[in-house]
Amino acid sequence: MAMLTNGNDVSVLADGLDHPEGVVRGRDGFVYAGGETGQIYRIDIDRGRADQVAQVPNGFILGMAIDADNNIYACETGSHSVVRITQGGIVSTYSRGAPDDPLYFPNYPAFDSQGNLYVSASGDWNADNGKVFKIKPGGDAEVWSDKLKEFPNGLCMGPDENHLYVAMSLNPPRIVRVSIQGDGSAGEIETVVELPKTVPDGLAFDIDGNLYISCYRPDRIYRLSPTGNLEVLAEDYEGTLIAAPTNVAFCGRNRDVLVSANLGRWHLTRYEAGARGMRLHYPRVG
Repeated sequence: MAMLTNGNDVSVLADGLDHPEGVVRGRDGFVYAGGETGQIYRIDIDRGRADQVAQVPNGFILGMAIDADNNIYACETGSHSVVRITQGGIVSTYSRGAPDDPLYFPNYPAFDSQGNLYVSASGDWNADNGKVFKIKPGGDAEVWSDKLKEFPNGLCMGPDENHLYVAMSLNPPRIVRVSIQGDGSAGEIETVVELPKTVPDGLAFDIDGNLYISCYRPDRIYRLSPTGNLEVLAEDYEGTLIAAPTNVAFCGRNRDVLVSANLGRWHLTRYEAGARGMRLHYPRVG
């Protein structure tokens, strides 16, 4: 059984997807999600219909971001790369990482306003060999931080764009934020909240500065207030309606519908959370 703490509804947004992990709001008003064997889905949020619009040949699609032209940038595990998918369904490799330090298990991308794409490279489970990369417009990449080792997962830019927030899934599970220095380099790392006995995965802010945290384990969505109050927004002890929720995104014309992917099943979940999402960056990359 799934519930929201404010009493509003939790429901299936769209069914028939192949174990989706990534979900993102497009500039065209559609929701986009990925599948286990490289599918790219476009979902009409009003009709709850999912259509496959592209196929990435190598494998599992994880986190996703979108640019000003509504191209999709997706982390893909088969080739350990970030791929770009146009609205016409053309797939190309955007980046494989730095020349001397390739991406390994790229997990989630997030744009800043300048077109830099921050990408978590999670590494191996429990091996503490993760990193965060920064890919400049055009695809040249560098290791932005090698200090975020403990399976860095979902990312999001902070409301002021002075910090990058990172879900650290392990050792210990927590959310951190990294200051972005004036020269663009990574600065101080602060723990925002610790989440013992969980596996935090996805992150999204609303316009009031609340941070939404989806957990691969247990089947739960948290909401963290700007003052540090942590509450369970939604959970499902049966693991059916909410089933290993990985990434989250505010969708719809007014960004007022919270959507989670469910790696454990075949659908996206819709949450009437009573909030409006922070506007994402959709830069012109070229």
